[in-house]
Amino acid sequence: MEPKALPLATLRSWECEQDRLRAAVVPEDTERWQREPGWAGLQRVGGVDLSYGGGNDGSACVSLVVLGYPGLQVLYEDCRMVAVNAPYVAGFLAFREVPFMVEAVERLQREQPELRPQVLLVDGNGLLHQRGFGVACHLGVLTDLPCVGVAKNLLHVDGLVKDELHKEQIRSLQKKGDTFPLMGTSGAVLGMALRGCNNSSKPLYVSVGHRICLETAVHLVKSCCKYRIPEPIRQADIRSRAYIQKQMCSPPAAVPSRLKRKERAELEEKSHSGRDDEDEDPLH
Repeated sequence: MEPKALPLATLRSWECEQDRLRAAVVPEDTERWQREPGWAGLQRVGGVDLSYGGGNDGSACVSLVVLGYPGLQVLYEDCRMVAVNAPYVAGFLAFREVPFMVEAVERLQREQPELRPQVLLVDGNGLLHQRGFGVACHLGVLTDLPCVGVAKNLLHVDGLVKDELHKEQIRSLQKKGDTFPLMGTSGAVLGMALRGCNNSSKPLYVSVGHRICLETAVHLVKSCCKYRIPEPIRQADIRSRAYIQKQMCSPPAAVPSRLKRKERAELEEKSHSGRDDEDEDPLH
């Protein structure tokens, strides 16, 4: 069934809301731990993810995990099935997904405030966005938490395009931690391409969400990568997909529990790469 077109008035109201909230974005370090040598005060890093069920009923699982830092052990996890009513519209993914993520953060704050994350990693974009206000910015402003956008695919905005020059830049990323800036035709650096691990040549696209600078965001994502996808997002994705399988009363085929760690990670990596990135340009 074809999705219904969204009323123009709704799109206009969403644009106004983005403009209003964008004014609150702080694209620089604001936390004490960000200024400490070795980030001695950073103890908890969160990851959020929304995975959709196989049907057309709009059901999805929102997952929030909190990992200890720097060990990246899971301290907290929360998975809930939710009914997604808003349609997907390029550039407005936050209006479809962020309300459920905010509820998950608020639930943690009420029930176990001592585990509140000091920074959130989000599967999507931040300032790297058509209107400079992606899902990582939206979530950061509404929760007042430092937030980082981590996308798997390049969003085609401000002249950024995956052309031969971009592919050559990707090939220049020879080892974990190698980067190159994502500079638009406007001259603004919208984010950074990062090689997250040595075993995957596919880059991550890191952008500022809220209350963190790009340099700190890139360093944080790099330090959280055991595999290509940073561990907070990877663990949130694994748990949301497994939860959906459990709700469907069938074995969790996406992440079989008997697989060895390496095989499990490789399988999860393949499944994770199938999800469209936040605000992916449908024309590219």
